[in-house]
Amino acid sequence: MFGNFLIGLREGLEASLVVCILVAYLVKTGNRRRLAPVWAGVGMAVALSLAFGALLQFGSSTLTFQAKEALGGTLSILSVALVTWMVFWMRRTARHLKSELQGRLDAALAVGTGALVVTSFFAVGREGLETSLFVWTAVQATDDGVRPLVGALLGLATSAVLGRLFYKGALRINLAEFFRWTGAMLVVVAAGVLAYGIHDLQEADFLPGLRHLAFDISATVPPDSWYGTLLKGVFNFQPDPTVLQAVVWAVYVIPVMGLFLAPQRGPRVPEPRKAGSVQADRGSGASS
Repeated sequence: MFGNFLIGLREGLEASLVVCILVAYLVKTGNRRRLAPVWAGVGMAVALSLAFGALLQFGSSTLTFQAKEALGGTLSILSVALVTWMVFWMRRTARHLKSELQGRLDAALAVGTGALVVTSFFAVGREGLETSLFVWTAVQATDDGVRPLVGALLGLATSAVLGRLFYKGALRINLAEFFRWTGAMLVVVAAGVLAYGIHDLQEADFLPGLRHLAFDISATVPPDSWYGTLLKGVFNFQPDPTVLQAVVWAVYVIPVMGLFLAPQRGPRVPEPRKAGSVQADRGSGASS
């Protein structure tokens, strides 16, 4: 549940910030009448995300066990790839997201109403599709359709409230640090989803090693205990992972976490040239 709350909070806050920036910029530049196309694009993006989630849920219910496990494993890997890209993208662009969106909005205003709809649709739709895919894979991993959805909805509701407070100017936080630490937690959550996706592919006979366990601590951490349920809900923890699951988990989380937490390098500033070398260049230019 916590993992889904976190993805709902992060993705929802990204979408909320995008909408706040677009709306505030239109209001401040005297284009309040252009708000309707922006909200239309947001509504279309939300509808698409809900339809995508429903398609995943009801479309997979008619599949055979092997096909469903193969689909679940494949989509789990895809969702981890998208979430990994998302946390690195936000880490890179959090500081200049506002100027980037305002530039797109200026271009859309010059084109017309349709461009405003498309701009807001794509800006919000990406987060919505990622959320739907990640929550669906979490539901499959936990075999519990209620708590993951509740967690995601709570995260989205919290992000909507925070977005409203941002717009009113009542809340100020360091967004770069916020996305940094929530991104680090999401890397751990994504590692658990990836490991469970590998298990799905093993059950579908797409990958070998289903009977080769790395360890089995089911007696110490029973899956049906409150702490076993908590660990599974937060980290997708499995007390009896296969060797391949454990290897994939470590191969993913160690380098990705290291790269994500590594200090960002700023643009390289060229060193000023020495006066002597400049004069030498001028001299050589004159002689030639």
